[in-house]
Amino acid sequence: MSYGSKAAERLAQKVVLITGASAGIGEATAKEIADAAAGDVKLILTARRKDKLDSLSDSLIKQYPDIKVLTTELDVSKTDTIQPFLNGLPEEFADIDVLINNAGKALGRDDIGTILQDDIEGMFQTNVLGLIALTQAVLPIFKKKNSGDIVNLGSIAGRDSYPGGGIYCPTKAAVKSFSQVLRKELINTRIRVLEVDPGNVETEFSNTRFKGDLEKAKKVYEDTIPLVAEDIAEIIVFGITRKQNTVIAETLVFSSNQASASHLYRGKI
Repeated sequence: MSYGSKAAERLAQKVVLITGASAGIGEATAKEIADAAAGDVKLILTARRKDKLDSLSDSLIKQYPDIKVLTTELDVSKTDTIQPFLNGLPEEFADIDVLINNAGKALGRDDIGTILQDDIEGMFQTNVLGLIALTQAVLPIFKKKNSGDIVNLGSIAGRDSYPGGGIYCPTKAAVKSFSQVLRKELINTRIRVLEVDPGNVETEFSNTRFKGDLEKAKKVYEDTIPLVAEDIAEIIVFGITRKQNTVIAETLVFSSNQASASHLYRGKI
């Protein structure tokens, strides 16, 4: 996607922190930001899989030799590691300008009453508690300079619940409520809060949800034309490259064969 010189100007030399950047939407967003900034940007890429981050970093530097990339292993569900991670950032990366809370987890599609406690805790710890903890830790940086963008990855599941989403849906509803409260509390600042709610997006996310059962994961997208990670990355980058007085507060993004969380047309359009 071509953003033009204004987008590059607005991203120039900014420090962007992306969680869950080793694959899917996080990885695609890192690439999209690098492209929009023509490499004139500083990226902090975090995830649990450091090897994937390093591979992404290598490809970005190969394309844009002047880009600055820092890769760090970070599991946001381990909230006690978040502040030490921020405290340990090199000076060049410490003054964060954009926080993209992308890390998320969905585990299983079990009915309420049969959901594993470990799955319940895993989803809330990552999708809610980790996101909140990181936002709270970064917010003082933004408040000190009265500037910054916070992008929270929500989901259609936070707006429109569905059977089998007894835990995932509430976690994403919590992200929505948190984003709305934060936006209202920051109304007298130049800090923006953007929420992006994807619908049906084909990434390795479903592989994780079904714990490596690729056949079940593929059935999620069977006979549909889902979005891909790059589609969501474009929306995120569009939001953070608007003029300072413009906030793309909430964006619900569907593929053309989707009308709600559970209403998917499975066939050719």
